[in-house]
Amino acid sequence: MKKDVRDYIRTIADFPHEGILFRDVTTLFADPRGFRMAIDQLLHPYAGVRFDKVVGLEARGFILGGAVAHQLSAGFVPIRKKGKLPGTVISQEYKLEYGEAIVEIHDDAIKPGERVLVVDDLLATGGTAEAGIKLIERLGGQIIGCAFIIDLPDLGGRRRLEALGMEVHALCAYEGM
Repeated sequence: MKKDVRDYIRTIADFPHEGILFRDVTTLFADPRGFRMAIDQLLHPYAGVRFDKVVGLEARGFILGGAVAHQLSAGFVPIRKKGKLPGTVISQEYKLEYGEAIVEIHDDAIKPGERVLVVDDLLATGGTAEAGIKLIERLGGQIIGCAFIIDLPDLGGRRRLEALGMEVHALCAYEGM
Protein backbone atom coordinates (compact mmCIF):
# COMPACT_ATOMS: atom_id res chain seq x y z
CA MET A 1 0.00 0.00 0.00
CA LYS A 2 1.34 3.42 -1.00
CA LYS A 3 2.00 5.78 1.90
CA ASP A 4 0.73 9.34 2.16
CA VAL A 5 2.53 12.19 3.96
CA ARG A 6 0.06 11.85 6.85
CA ASP A 7 1.28 8.28 7.39
CA TYR A 8 4.67 9.64 8.46
CA ILE A 9 3.34 12.25 10.92
CA ARG A 10 3.04 11.19 14.54
CA THR A 11 0.28 12.60 16.77
CA ILE A 12 1.12 13.20 20.42
CA ALA A 13 -1.79 13.84 22.78
CA ASP A 14 -1.67 16.56 25.44
CA PHE A 15 1.49 18.26 24.17
CA PRO A 16 2.47 20.99 24.88
CA HIS A 17 -0.73 21.42 26.91
CA GLU A 18 -3.61 19.19 27.92
CA GLY A 19 -6.22 18.89 25.17
CA ILE A 20 -3.77 19.58 22.33
CA LEU A 21 -3.04 16.96 19.66
CA PHE A 22 0.51 17.82 18.57
CA ARG A 23 1.33 16.89 14.97
CA ASP A 24 4.97 15.82 15.10
CA VAL A 25 6.76 16.09 11.75
CA THR A 26 10.11 14.86 13.12
CA THR A 27 9.01 11.32 12.25
CA LEU A 28 8.41 12.51 8.67
CA PHE A 29 11.87 14.14 8.56
CA ALA A 30 13.51 10.98 9.93
CA ASP A 31 12.19 8.74 7.17
CA PRO A 32 14.11 9.19 3.89
CA ARG A 33 11.14 8.27 1.68
CA GLY A 34 8.70 10.36 3.67
CA PHE A 35 11.01 13.37 3.71
CA ARG A 36 11.65 13.17 -0.04
CA MET A 37 7.91 12.77 -0.67
CA ALA A 38 7.16 15.87 1.40
CA ILE A 39 9.79 18.00 -0.38
CA ASP A 40 8.63 16.80 -3.81
CA GLN A 41 4.99 17.52 -2.94
CA LEU A 42 5.81 20.95 -1.54
CA LEU A 43 7.48 21.79 -4.86
CA HIS A 44 4.87 20.23 -7.16
CA PRO A 45 2.57 23.29 -7.51
CA TYR A 46 5.57 25.44 -8.39
CA ALA A 47 7.02 23.28 -11.17
CA GLY A 48 8.60 25.59 -13.72
CA VAL A 49 8.30 28.66 -11.47
CA ARG A 50 11.50 30.61 -10.81
CA PHE A 51 12.35 31.52 -7.23
CA ASP A 52 15.27 33.59 -6.02
CA LYS A 53 14.87 32.79 -2.33
CA VAL A 54 13.14 30.32 -0.07
CA VAL A 55 12.29 31.68 3.37
CA GLY A 56 11.99 29.21 6.24
CA LEU A 57 10.18 30.14 9.44
CA GLU A 58 11.77 29.15 12.73
CA ALA A 59 12.45 26.37 13.44
CA ARG A 60 11.17 23.38 11.46
CA GLY A 61 10.79 25.67 8.45
CA PHE A 62 14.60 25.76 8.34
CA ILE A 63 14.75 22.02 7.69
CA LEU A 64 12.13 22.15 4.95
CA GLY A 65 13.29 25.46 3.52
CA GLY A 66 16.88 24.31 3.13
CA ALA A 67 15.84 21.19 1.25
CA VAL A 68 13.36 23.11 -0.93
CA ALA A 69 15.94 25.82 -1.71
CA HIS A 70 18.44 23.13 -2.73
CA GLN A 71 15.91 21.56 -5.11
CA LEU A 72 15.06 24.96 -6.61
CA SER A 73 18.71 26.11 -6.82
CA ALA A 74 17.58 29.15 -4.83
CA GLY A 75 19.03 30.92 -1.82
CA PHE A 76 17.74 30.14 1.66
CA VAL A 77 16.80 32.84 4.19
CA PRO A 78 15.83 32.12 7.80
CA ILE A 79 13.29 34.17 9.72
CA ARG A 80 14.24 33.77 13.36
CA LYS A 81 13.04 34.66 16.80
CA LYS A 82 14.29 37.98 18.17
CA GLY A 83 17.95 38.08 19.12
CA LYS A 84 19.07 34.98 17.18
CA LEU A 85 20.50 36.62 14.04
CA PRO A 86 23.84 38.44 14.00
CA GLY A 87 24.17 41.66 12.04
CA THR A 88 21.56 44.25 11.16
CA VAL A 89 17.97 43.02 11.17
CA ILE A 90 14.43 44.27 10.80
CA SER A 91 11.79 43.05 13.23
CA GLN A 92 8.09 42.31 13.19
CA GLU A 93 5.95 41.87 16.28
CA TYR A 94 2.90 39.60 16.22
CA LYS A 95 0.33 38.25 18.62
CA LEU A 96 0.22 34.74 20.03
CA GLU A 97 -2.66 33.09 21.88
CA TYR A 98 -0.80 33.76 25.13
CA GLY A 99 1.12 36.98 24.42
CA GLU A 100 3.34 38.53 21.80
CA ALA A 101 6.47 37.52 19.93
CA ILE A 102 8.95 39.09 17.55
CA VAL A 103 10.63 37.60 14.47
CA GLU A 104 13.55 39.05 12.54
CA ILE A 105 15.29 38.85 9.19
CA HIS A 106 18.62 40.29 8.05
CA ASP A 107 18.00 43.64 6.41
CA ASP A 108 19.94 42.58 3.29
CA ALA A 109 18.59 39.01 2.96
CA ILE A 110 16.11 39.79 0.19
CA LYS A 111 16.57 42.32 -2.59
CA PRO A 112 13.63 44.30 -4.01
CA GLY A 113 11.83 42.29 -6.68
CA GLU A 114 13.24 38.90 -5.67
CA ARG A 115 10.73 36.07 -5.99
CA VAL A 116 10.16 34.28 -2.69
CA LEU A 117 8.58 31.03 -1.49
CA VAL A 118 7.69 30.91 2.23
CA VAL A 119 7.98 27.45 3.81
CA ASP A 120 7.07 26.03 7.23
CA ASP A 121 5.85 22.77 8.69
CA LEU A 122 2.54 23.91 10.14
CA LEU A 123 -0.07 26.57 9.43
CA ALA A 124 -2.21 27.17 12.52
CA THR A 125 -3.41 30.73 13.24
CA GLY A 126 -1.05 32.17 10.63
CA GLY A 127 0.49 34.73 13.00
CA THR A 128 4.10 33.72 12.45
CA ALA A 129 3.62 33.36 8.70
CA GLU A 130 1.94 36.78 8.49
CA ALA A 131 4.80 38.37 10.42
CA GLY A 132 7.27 36.71 8.03
CA ILE A 133 5.31 37.93 5.02
CA LYS A 134 5.38 41.49 6.36
CA LEU A 135 9.17 41.30 6.78
CA ILE A 136 9.67 39.99 3.25
CA GLU A 137 7.39 42.66 1.81
CA ARG A 138 9.19 45.41 3.76
CA LEU A 139 12.40 44.31 2.02
CA GLY A 140 10.67 44.45 -1.37
CA GLY A 141 10.38 40.70 -1.93
CA GLN A 142 7.61 39.35 -4.16
CA ILE A 143 5.98 36.37 -2.44
CA ILE A 144 4.92 33.80 -5.02
CA GLY A 145 3.55 31.23 -2.57
CA CYS A 146 3.40 29.86 0.97
CA ALA A 147 3.89 26.10 1.39
CA PHE A 148 3.24 24.03 4.49
CA ILE A 149 3.21 20.34 5.38
CA ILE A 150 0.17 20.65 7.67
CA ASP A 151 -2.82 23.00 7.73
CA LEU A 152 -5.06 23.25 10.80
CA PRO A 153 -8.03 24.88 9.04
CA ASP A 154 -10.12 25.33 12.20
CA LEU A 155 -7.53 27.85 13.46
CA GLY A 156 -7.96 30.12 10.43
CA GLY A 157 -4.38 30.55 9.23
CA ARG A 158 -5.12 29.80 5.58
CA ARG A 159 -7.96 32.33 5.51
CA ARG A 160 -5.70 34.90 7.18
CA LEU A 161 -2.92 34.47 4.60
CA GLU A 162 -5.32 34.32 1.66
CA ALA A 163 -6.85 37.61 2.90
CA LEU A 164 -3.36 39.07 2.44
CA GLY A 165 -3.41 37.89 -1.17
CA MET A 166 -1.15 34.90 -0.58
CA GLU A 167 -1.37 31.60 -2.44
CA VAL A 168 -1.35 28.83 0.20
CA HIS A 169 -0.39 25.20 -0.44
CA ALA A 170 -0.54 22.51 2.26
CA LEU A 171 0.09 18.79 1.90
CA CYS A 172 -2.51 17.69 4.45
CA ALA A 173 -5.00 19.07 6.94
CA TYR A 174 -6.12 18.00 10.40
CA GLU A 175 -9.44 19.13 11.84
CA GLY A 176 -9.47 20.51 15.38
CA MET A 177 -6.43 21.69 17.25
